[in-house]
Amino acid sequence: MLTEILIFALTSILAYYWYVYKKIHNHFKERDVKFLPGIPVFGNAYKSTCLKRHLMYDLEEVYTAFPDERYMGYVEGTKPVILVRDPELIKKITVKDFDHFLNHTDFFTQEMEPLFSLTLIMMKDDKWKDMRTSLSPAFTGNKMKLMMPFIHEITNNIVDALKAQNGKDVNLDDIMRRFTTDVIASTAFGLQVNSLNERDNEFFKCGQNLFNFNTFQKIYLFLCVQFPIFTKLTKLRLRPTKTTKFFTDIVTSTMEYREKNNVVRPDMIHLLMQLNKGTLESSNSNPEKDVVGFATVQEEMKPRGKTREWTMPEIVGQALTFFIAGFETTASTATMCLHELALNPEVQEKLYEEIKNFSETIGKLSYENINELKYLDCVLNETFRKWSAIVMMDRVCTKEYELPPPHEGGKPYKLRPGDLVYNIVNAIHMDPMYYPNPDVFDPDRFSEENKPNIRPFTFMPFGMGPRACIGSRLALLELKMLFFTLILHFKVMKCPRTKDPIVLAADDFNIKCLGHTWLKFEPRS
Repeated sequence: MLTEILIFALTSILAYYWYVYKKIHNHFKERDVKFLPGIPVFGNAYKSTCLKRHLMYDLEEVYTAFPDERYMGYVEGTKPVILVRDPELIKKITVKDFDHFLNHTDFFTQEMEPLFSLTLIMMKDDKWKDMRTSLSPAFTGNKMKLMMPFIHEITNNIVDALKAQNGKDVNLDDIMRRFTTDVIASTAFGLQVNSLNERDNEFFKCGQNLFNFNTFQKIYLFLCVQFPIFTKLTKLRLRPTKTTKFFTDIVTSTMEYREKNNVVRPDMIHLLMQLNKGTLESSNSNPEKDVVGFATVQEEMKPRGKTREWTMPEIVGQALTFFIAGFETTASTATMCLHELALNPEVQEKLYEEIKNFSETIGKLSYENINELKYLDCVLNETFRKWSAIVMMDRVCTKEYELPPPHEGGKPYKLRPGDLVYNIVNAIHMDPMYYPNPDVFDPDRFSEENKPNIRPFTFMPFGMGPRACIGSRLALLELKMLFFTLILHFKVMKCPRTKDPIVLAADDFNIKCLGHTWLKFEPRS
């Protein structure tokens, strides 16, 4: 009897998935939208789901299959998604008609991640608008300038740690993630941590728990995405409660201590305290000078005055936002950039000459002069282009919207509330139509002479529009200070374990080299 029940259940599940599989195909066919069929249950994401390749390559496969389309269908498991490849249409969705596409998709439900749902990344509609406008003054240039001493101290720590290796091969993935953890601990949580020496400190371990999923967590996440009701029935958390409790306790106890003892430290905790009191205001700054690099995102949400009271969990959620947004993306960019510099010694030498001349003629790095390192900006921009941490910009349609025909002679596509749109990023960055010889690491693409040739909305490392990354200035500042110090002190070299060319690891949504990035740092005389 049990065997018959299991056979019936399995047959029903397979029949359901086959029905959904064909329904999605018919959905696109009826609307004259081209698509690749994919595989039942997994859709076009089969290879990345089964850890055969990185998700970026799944998206790129669909992108390159239809070079003449403005957009095409992407089958994500049991969901039809519109994959946008036309820069002009991306501009409409992310900027011009943004009010139709306010929200991100729910990668995690509130039941799975109660605190994560309160972050700026996952907030929705008017609540997101209020938080974004309330929080944007925390990321102006004048605020970032005050955090430079904290970042400088941590860059010195990494120099000491690399010198201690005495030329040994180092796992750069580990080092860079410890570096970004320490920067966030200092600038966002007001803690002085040296994860390069104190390798098992609690802050670093809890930070790792936010990003590193074990096999059970990955299976649970897959089941919840495929069967949303599964989350409500099980009521299980994706991450251990003690992890989010750790960050909650840090924020609340630090704020209470500072309030009680009248302590002021110019970090994110202080800015969140001002946000909590409704006293966080923008300092006067010139938008043209408040740019840390070509990739800087200009804030598009205008202040609307104090709009609502924020609860303590919501305040803590924004501290978590800083960790989520600044830990992995900055670490992966730094790692991939150093990997490319090791593979391209002529680029590294040119960068070293600029940094050395700057150090000898100007001396100390400051917020006012950091943008004078033109080639450093080019190197980072080329890293952003080739290895963008943002694979795509997801947007959920919030009110009906009509897309233009996907091709000449086609018919418009009507999006309804809840429909999902992916604005592709990496595939556009690697499209030879916009960047000839895209596999070549060539920072001169972003020289002052060549910048005017870059087509708008073909370079989007921090996203575009009001939903773009709020912390682009902090990320660029952190990266430039790091590279200024590292390249001045070390020659970055390949070692026997260095991958050439770089191939992305398939077991992580983030951008990481397969087998890690292993390099050697030789002190400069």
